[in-house]
Order: sequence, then C-alpha cells, then structure tokens
Amino acid sequence: MKVISTDIPEVLIFEPDVFGDHRGYFFESFRQDIFDKAVGNIPFVQDNQSKSSFGVLRGLHFQKPPFTQAKLVQCLQGEVMDIAVDIRIGSPTYGKHVPVHLSEANHRQLYIPRGFAHGFVVLSETAVFSYKCDNYYNPGADGGLAWDDPQINIDWVLSPDKIQLSEKDKKQPSLTQILHFDYKNFR
Repeated sequence: MKVISTDIPEVLIFEPDVFGDHRGYFFESFRQDIFDKAVGNIPFVQDNQSKSSFGVLRGLHFQKPPFTQAKLVQCLQGEVMDIAVDIRIGSPTYGKHVPVHLSEANHRQLYIPRGFAHGFVVLSETAVFSYKCDNYYNPGADGGLAWDDPQINIDWVLSPDKIQLSEKDKKQPSLTQILHFDYKNFR
C-alpha cells in the first residue's frame, strides 16, 4: 500500500497494491501497521455508508468539538470528487482544501483528520461511499460549511446547475463564521 502526500500534510491518500487477473482482483483495503505509521494509532469506532446519484453533493460536513471526527473514506462503487477543507483557525493551511478523485477503479482512500470539513460530489450515475470514523456521530454537534464559499473556491468539477443539495447543505455558513476550531487543539 502506498501512502501519498497531499498539499495539506495531515491529509493523506492510501492507495492499495491491486492484484488482478481474468478472475477479478484482490487488495488489502486496510493495514493497521501502515496506517499507524502514517498517521498514528487512531481507533475507528463507527462505519457509515451512503448511496447517491449523479450530481449529489454531500457536505461540507464536520462535528463540532468535543465530538470532532477523523475519517477514512472511499468510494466503493462509482466515482466522486472528494474534498477536505482545513477549518482549524491559525493553521498554516487554514481555508485550504484538497481535492481527490476517489473511485471503484482506483480503490484509493482519503484520510481526513479532525479539524477538517469534508464533502464529495458524485460524478458517476450513482456512487456508494464508505466512511470509517474515530468518534461516534452526535446530532447536536453536527456542523457544516457552505459548499460554494468563494473564500475556499472549490472546483467541484460539475457546473452548479448539475449540483443536488439537501436543504441543510443549501444553508451552511461561510468559513469565517465557523469559530469552533482552534488549531492548537488539533496538533
């Protein structure tokens, strides 16, 4: 398994070695020792899965302290543009984002640490998406960031008229309105 750096040092791509032939393929989708060496020992306690159709944009979501979550995400079926945004006030990469194509073809996983907002948009007809989380979901700590915040300037690949949002995601605040994440608490 390869560990690939991104423009934000704490956000990492895990790319498996895939062994395939006429019967199909095999790969290790998770190796605790490789993961621990790359990011430290992070015990995952909850797995989530979603299925979405073309143009669905889920995000940009996070859990407010003290219920923040680190995530290891992957696209099991289809293709998505996945985004991690640093919302840690005072971080050298505050307000920056990392875009990564995740698909059933590339088998990549993206590690998103605590203190980041996360979202994705579906680029294929449908997509099945998996999340491993290191903290339990707490409805009272649910938070979000506007998907189209001009300060972040994310290229979601699709034109805005193709984007499908939940009512909740249509009303998320801008980056400057998110005040819960002090960088010193996430180091």
